[in-house]
Amino acid sequence: MKGKMKVVYLTEPGKMEIAEEPIPEVTPGNALVRIEYNGICGSDVHFFKDGRVGDCVLTDKFVLGHEVSGTVVEVGEGVTNVKAGDRVALEPGYGCGKCEYCKTGRYNLCPEMKFFAAPPVSGALKEYVSHPADMCFKLPDNVSTMEGALVEPLAVGLHAASLGDVSLGQSVVILGAGCIGLVTLLAAKARGAAKAVVVDLFEKRLEFARNMGADVTINASEENVIDRIHEILGEGPDVVFETAGSPATIAQTSWISKKGGTIVLVGMSAQSEITYNFYQIMQKEVTIKCVFRYRNLYPVAIAAIAGGRINVKQIVTHEFTLEQSNEAFSTVVEDAQNVVKGIIKM
Repeated sequence: MKGKMKVVYLTEPGKMEIAEEPIPEVTPGNALVRIEYNGICGSDVHFFKDGRVGDCVLTDKFVLGHEVSGTVVEVGEGVTNVKAGDRVALEPGYGCGKCEYCKTGRYNLCPEMKFFAAPPVSGALKEYVSHPADMCFKLPDNVSTMEGALVEPLAVGLHAASLGDVSLGQSVVILGAGCIGLVTLLAAKARGAAKAVVVDLFEKRLEFARNMGADVTINASEENVIDRIHEILGEGPDVVFETAGSPATIAQTSWISKKGGTIVLVGMSAQSEITYNFYQIMQKEVTIKCVFRYRNLYPVAIAAIAGGRINVKQIVTHEFTLEQSNEAFSTVVEDAQNVVKGIIKM
């Protein structure tokens, strides 16, 4: 397919510019997808605001975006799973397929992983991408492409709940009621969590949490979080999920967890080293697990949306156009109390 497409570059922290580039060629095994929706992720926001995520520092202009969906316009040689006209959700990462991690199904840990918007791999905030066809998942007729872009964050929540081994009747605490906190809530509830406590600084986000199944919410700007959690749950929850990626909330997890409980670290902090109380962890014999993206969950996430088990549409609060990309990211940063999920309609 010949022609030009629009590409949005982050040229420096807080500044985006639109450029024109050739539409990529389709290579064997790949599908050319016209992108329709781009979700704005927390890692994208870290890059936009700070120019870095942990030890990963941007040194040149860069394309963000990895929560994407669209329509296939062309397929390369050997592609049989999708065809032109299919609406698809794109799993943004793919491994080498040959290493220990790929062969044991843990491809998210592949040392050669290529993932949209994880430097040096360009992101998908552009009108067209060429992507491995086996990482393009066809959407059922009753699942919109907007929902398709939300499959990616839902997969994170599903992976977090799975690692936390949430089971019927358990109690959970979720620190952070942004997009990832809310999809983790949905996933934990779907697995049978009986009591879910959600903590955030902003009342609007907590209202979303209550509407999506939170049994109790705590406004961290008004209450002592640790005291309130122990007041509600006694010794503490079975599982604590940290989804905000804040040094303060990461540090709180050691004090919140019950003896023998599990902590799942989901949010990624902009800084790579954080002070943490390991005495609390060791005397309680707490298990700490860490989430790095997800694996083998796109079909599960799509089926959960299609079957009505999980409603992801309710998370979206703000919608922008490609031309409004700079405004979109600025809004997510500056109006965090009102933005639960921002999405860019291409």
